[in-house]
Amino acid sequence: MEKYCSIINSPIGEVVIMADENAVSEITFHARDTTGLAENEISQLAAKELKAYFEGMLQTFTFPISQSGTEFQQQVWQNLLKIPYGEITSYAKFSAHKPLAIRAIAAANGKNNIAIAIPCHRVIGSNGKLVGYAGELWRKKWLLQHEREVVQKGQTELKF
Repeated sequence: MEKYCSIINSPIGEVVIMADENAVSEITFHARDTTGLAENEISQLAAKELKAYFEGMLQTFTFPISQSGTEFQQQVWQNLLKIPYGEITSYAKFSAHKPLAIRAIAAANGKNNIAIAIPCHRVIGSNGKLVGYAGELWRKKWLLQHEREVVQKGQTELKF
């Protein structure tokens, strides 16, 4: 399957968007070898929507997404999509439907390759601390503060 790529500059660094003919398969802050890869309509749509997100003009993404994972991981990622923009939840609350699987759920959350659009950054530790974000914790903090400011909920500076 052919691969395509778009790259945008954001307030939290370069964002690499990988896609195929059908969907975005990865959004990451980590450098990728994109030599010889062109953009396509899907990667361009994702880039446009991510720019709007960073400008505070978009809260829901419409571009198609698809990442490979187990059935369990897919369920966890679908549940991440249910966390409302500008809100947070703890790992304990997020896994309340399967409390014995909290570590597996946290591990599946960590394997999410579609940053921002599948909002794994909205899950924090039960003690209110920022924990576990592949894009680095300072980015997680920025994303959460950005969303809070956009929806103008409570304090604009979250205390972690």
